[in-house]
Amino acid sequence: MRGSHLGINLIGQISRVPTATTPERGGSDKSGGSPSKKGAAWFEERHNSDIHVVGRVLLNVWRTMKQELSLTSYSFESVTYHTLYQRLPKFSYQTLTEWYDYRNRLYRSRVVDYYMTHCYGNCLLLEKFNLIGRTSELARLYGIEFHNVLARGSQYRVESMMLRLAKQYNYIAASPSIQQRARMAAPECLPLIMEPESKLYTDPVLVLDFQSLYPSMVIAHNYCYSTCLGRVKHLTTNNDGYKFGTCSLSIPDDILLQLQDSVTISPNGVVFVKSDVRRGVMPQMLEEILNTRIMIKQSMKLYKDNKVLQRILDARQLGLKLIANVTYGYTAANYSGRMPCVEIADSIVRKGRETLERAIQLVESTPKWQAKVIYGDTDSMFVLLKGVSKAESFRIGREISKAVTADNPKPVKLKFKKVYSSCILQTKKRYAGFMYETLDQSEPVFEAKGIETVRRDNCPAVSKILEKSLKLLFSTKDVSLVKSYVQSQCTKILNGRVPTSDFVFAKEQKTLLDRQAEPLVGERVPYVIVYGPPGLPLIQLVRSLEDFTTASSSLRLNSNYYITKQILPALSRSFSLLGVDVFQWYHYLPRSQMLPSVVGGAKKGTISQYFASAHCVICGTITSETPPICPECSKNPQNVAVSLSSLGSKTENNFFELCKICQHCCGSIKSGHYLECVSLDCPVFYSRLTSIKRLDGSAVGSQKILAEFLNKQSSTRDV
Repeated sequence: MRGSHLGINLIGQISRVPTATTPERGGSDKSGGSPSKKGAAWFEERHNSDIHVVGRVLLNVWRTMKQELSLTSYSFESVTYHTLYQRLPKFSYQTLTEWYDYRNRLYRSRVVDYYMTHCYGNCLLLEKFNLIGRTSELARLYGIEFHNVLARGSQYRVESMMLRLAKQYNYIAASPSIQQRARMAAPECLPLIMEPESKLYTDPVLVLDFQSLYPSMVIAHNYCYSTCLGRVKHLTTNNDGYKFGTCSLSIPDDILLQLQDSVTISPNGVVFVKSDVRRGVMPQMLEEILNTRIMIKQSMKLYKDNKVLQRILDARQLGLKLIANVTYGYTAANYSGRMPCVEIADSIVRKGRETLERAIQLVESTPKWQAKVIYGDTDSMFVLLKGVSKAESFRIGREISKAVTADNPKPVKLKFKKVYSSCILQTKKRYAGFMYETLDQSEPVFEAKGIETVRRDNCPAVSKILEKSLKLLFSTKDVSLVKSYVQSQCTKILNGRVPTSDFVFAKEQKTLLDRQAEPLVGERVPYVIVYGPPGLPLIQLVRSLEDFTTASSSLRLNSNYYITKQILPALSRSFSLLGVDVFQWYHYLPRSQMLPSVVGGAKKGTISQYFASAHCVICGTITSETPPICPECSKNPQNVAVSLSSLGSKTENNFFELCKICQHCCGSIKSGHYLECVSLDCPVFYSRLTSIKRLDGSAVGSQKILAEFLNKQSSTRDV
């Protein structure tokens, strides 16, 4: 679009077809309604890359990083720091334009270096994640195009591999219409997800899960489109045909009589022929995938020194793992699936549930283990061992794994994963604990699933405080230490002695607005909650980081909201299981009154800035003197002068130290250009802004108070 505005056919210059022109680009209406582009073209523009060049594959690095990483911000600076461990400055387009318009070689080279750093950084990110090599291997493995590996979903991959194998048997895949999918029967079976007993467990808890449970069910019981005869109730009543997935099926009676001793019946009443009659396409495909992955992983162990080969083999084994895990979803996608079949999907789920239930029964019915299953989820189970040592836990875990594996047909295998020395089970899919993966592991590792420490819909302060509190609880079993820690953190928040970056929310953009100004679909928009007049709804207390971080802004973080609505509820969900009321910890916390700045800025934004403090700036007692120094402190003018001077010098020294860090990062041409950095992902940026506000307030105010105090002292001596 920019090249078209400048009269430059950029697409034609970089295309492999010289006559290529810039395509017309649609947009969306400003009301946020339906886009002008429809179907696949609109989806491609919104979710992949909206630029198309003939003969070239264009990668949207931002969206690629969004799939690879779990961050609250996916800006180039944030991704570079978390991936390449390098801090980079960010300058606004206005600043870059001003530098370029200087028509000075030094300033223009700075702009060029800035963009070259971004270009080189994108290449380093692609190399770090081996995106090109990995995608090439996946394309070769799945038999699809390079771009489709990134742009298409899992069903496309499964179908590509499955149809290549089905072609050898002269099978033709069904292609149901939307109406046929809508008329298909609804799924009836659900995986086993037990409701855990919510509490703190201080005894060892084993975690075991089945290796590739659903693919193993398909292979072990020969579940496939080509081996399914339909439901038992239909085989004896409907001779003219019956419903089968999105299509219909009719099996002659004479064939049924021949197969009566060569069939297996799934727990939900669906009949499949055994593998000695006909080997299914799906079982054969999955068996080859799993066996190939095992061989690849063995090869990786043999060639550890060959880094190039290691990356290729790792990409292949990862692709095989992904395709095996999503094959069940291909049969169960009843809304948008390409070839859904509810009979097969329900059979896989129901057989997997039965397998987990039998494993639980075996564990609890074996007297020598004295074990109790406290939680189970689809393909895993948590086993409590009361009064057992760490070494004994690992021994029992291995015994359980071998016994359950021997009780199931190949290739079903139960793997012993880890031991939690202490853990908290909140609800389904929400737990945390201290984990040991091997017997010789000396220090436990904190692991959490589903709780606020790993979720991105809250601010970082919630995750940090909750994680530290749980670590203290697991390591010391002393709730009083946790209470002291939580109260100290609440005091810091109330006093404003916390980094602003820990209180930034980041929610995904989902609406359609102006294409030139809106965040991208899926981009996380940062914001904070500030203090406001009483009675305002929460939405009116939301401020963007740009508004909050301006030097003239007098907005303050709403500490009461962050503590009572974010931090304490997250802590309560864990510590209420111990009978502890964390809200009472905050309720009885001593409060300290924040002293407003004695000298306001040029523009006052809150009512407190219109009033001078009645507290002595030296000792904090109430005084009516002007300047605000009590008579007791005035008796020692040397102490007053030293205290006020040190207050200003400490603030100035802190500010200059932060400026040195920014100057080194920005590589500034001259003094002051480091202040142009507007990277909202850098903690030094927030610290520098806080320091600036303190300079405008306490430091300048202390100098003014000192001058007034000295004048008052001199006038008193003259009298």
